[in-house]
Amino acid sequence: MVAAARLRRAQDRVVAARPYTAKMTQILGDVARRSPDYRDPLLVGHPGVTGQGQKILALVTADKGLCGAFNTNLIKTAQEFLREREQEKFELVLIGRKGYEYFRRRRVKVRREHLNITGTGKVNAADAAKIAQALIADFSSEVKPVESVFLIYNEFKSALQQRPVIEQLLPVGRIEGDTGRAQPETLVDYLYEQPPAELFGQLLPKLVENRIFHALLESVASELGARMTAMDSASKNATEVIEKLTLKMNRVRQSAITREIIEVVSGAEAL
Repeated sequence: MVAAARLRRAQDRVVAARPYTAKMTQILGDVARRSPDYRDPLLVGHPGVTGQGQKILALVTADKGLCGAFNTNLIKTAQEFLREREQEKFELVLIGRKGYEYFRRRRVKVRREHLNITGTGKVNAADAAKIAQALIADFSSEVKPVESVFLIYNEFKSALQQRPVIEQLLPVGRIEGDTGRAQPETLVDYLYEQPPAELFGQLLPKLVENRIFHALLESVASELGARMTAMDSASKNATEVIEKLTLKMNRVRQSAITREIIEVVSGAEAL
């Protein structure tokens, strides 16, 4: 009941956040296509570390259990991703206690963990900004820059369905600005009051923060949906177990009563 009450609010936040993320991606994609000569590391990566640098996998899991296969599917997706890229050097940034408790005992290097982010069922934009700024700092480090950052989280489809998503967070790449509809692109002319360096310097970090925030919103809604479904199934299973045990108890009691009656009747006949 608690998960069901929270799910509606979390679902509304996800639905409200999706158009903002899509529009921001579209606008930045338009700006990027009109500035082909501008090469920001957050946009195109570091030219000297391609294929050789350190990589980061950020995994968003829950802080609590009792939500069915929610955490198991995410961990399995992360393991398959790392297995397919076993020749590459990956470090983990774990967002959520369940992922941290699992991978801290595995032979994978954990660079950083962020715990108790989604445990209350709410997501704070300041927490998302903190996570994004730490990832941007890792990626932009002059001492040992990171080649790429990947993000794994559960996308909310419905209370019964959540889909693990793997997306490249950094470098952002030449953004396509896909709005989810197959339609011809309409070129829009913009008047820029700042040079590309100033625009991308402000907007690219905001885009990364928004993607982290959006992933956390999706994860919270998916977690609550999975928990509601799991608890509903557990309640139904418990009811079935109670009914079966009650029936068995009545049968045993009836058998004992019948046996006692037979003993009494047999004793009376013997007398």
